Amino acid sequence: MKVEVIDINGKKTGRKVELSDAIFAIEPNKHAVYLDVKQFLANQRQGTHKAKERAEIKGSTRKIKKQKGTGTARAGSIKSPVFRGGGRIFGPRPKNYGFKLNKNLKRLARQSALAIKAKDNNIVVLENFEFDEPKTKNFTNVLKALELDNKKSLFVLDASNKNVYLSSRNLKSTDVVSASRLSTYSVLNANKVVLSESCIEEIESNLSK
Repeated sequence: MKVEVIDINGKKTGRKVELSDAIFAIEPNKHAVYLDVKQFLANQRQGTHKAKERAEIKGSTRKIKKQKGTGTARAGSIKSPVFRGGGRIFGPRPKNYGFKLNKNLKRLARQSALAIKAKDNNIVVLENFEFDEPKTKNFTNVLKALELDNKKSLFVLDASNKNVYLSSRNLKSTDVVSASRLSTYSVLNANKVVLSESCIEEIESNLSK
């Protein structure tokens, strides 16, 4: 499939690039996408939740009342879970929520995500550009020219575009990643995916192995 190349002013350059049908025109595998997004979100969880159980509570160990003759249930410790301030029964403990997926499935999921965006005409190919210095205003001007200032966007650039990345860090609605760090979640979470010309070859190389 061919896509028009535009510049940072939103104007057509008159050139087109060929996107591989083996990646951008496949039938999306929704289950692979689901698993990859699920893994991504699971890996974001800290899993540091913790509640003190009976053995971890500070308190006196003396028997709080006599065993018999009180008319109520026997009780041997103020740290018992049945008392206020006692330990919690089966409380949450630190846990790692991550799980493994094989490389072929993750590759298929990224291909499917890009195919979904391509099918909906939400992929933009942008002429290579750089900034002389990190400046948020420069990046904001690019977003306005591309009519992305009020939309979620994902810019996929080559690794050498450090100033562009630094210029975008203060903006909540946009994300800039290198081609090697492209994820299924980031693609699907954006309304528009903007690919620089120089990163297309790397994306196709990574996803066609």
